[in-house]
Amino acid sequence: MEAEIFERNRARLEGIAYGMLGSVMEAEDVVQDAYLRWAEVEIAEIESPPAFLTTVTTRLAIDRLRSAQKRRELYVGPWLPEPIVSSFEPDPADVVVEFQTLSMSAMSALERLNPVERAVLLLRDVFDLDYSEVADIVDKSPSNVRQIAKRARDHAGDLQRARVPTDVEALLISRYLDAVGRGDVEGLAEIFAEDVLLVPDGGGNARAARHTLHGSLRVARHLIGVSPQAPDGMEVRVVRVNGEPSIMGIFEGRAIGIVTLEIREQMVTAVRASLNPEKLAHVRSER
Repeated sequence: MEAEIFERNRARLEGIAYGMLGSVMEAEDVVQDAYLRWAEVEIAEIESPPAFLTTVTTRLAIDRLRSAQKRRELYVGPWLPEPIVSSFEPDPADVVVEFQTLSMSAMSALERLNPVERAVLLLRDVFDLDYSEVADIVDKSPSNVRQIAKRARDHAGDLQRARVPTDVEALLISRYLDAVGRGDVEGLAEIFAEDVLLVPDGGGNARAARHTLHGSLRVARHLIGVSPQAPDGMEVRVVRVNGEPSIMGIFEGRAIGIVTLEIREQMVTAVRASLNPEKLAHVRSER
């Protein structure tokens, strides 16, 4: 009985934990800790199991994030969340859980917030809890939570991305691959917004720039310049990462890099390169 109730809520709890931490493995650890707490309570005394589990998971994630933020201060280069990879084309057989709706751009925006702000915005704007529910979870008054949510939105912006037509995504991916393959800097720059940014995450464990790059020509030159570093025989696969169109490189049966494109108004506004092998260890290359 207890396990069945928990499993019915697992996807939601994983979504909250991943949204808070940006790490698949750490999210799994938090959800496992939540299960251990759940196993110790008398279910008959719990008025609302989903509310109880959401509260426990969120508070565990807040504590974990406070520790993680200290570690991230020592992180080498820009930090990106661990990617959640799915098929590029919609597949009815895929089980799409809630945390896959949080784009890489939204996850990156959440990094600007402190742990409580992040929890409030995530629970209110993504998981649609009302202010009184969020207040109980973070142990603050509803009026205080409203103020926190407003401040968080001012810093992070809108977490809900506008849907981009699949044909537009496919065209930009095709033009990206063609330009990189031909070494065409100007052709690549043409699909980029003028103020496009490149966020490379190698974490000191892979060859990558150690700072964010800005500007269409500068980003294009860099991407063309590093493309020869790809190993011979690398397979290139078009996928989605957290719902956004992406290119995954696979070598010797494992993912070695993922480039995710943020698209707005039919232009690429950001390129996020996940290269840290520690963050790609969970990615299944057989997709």
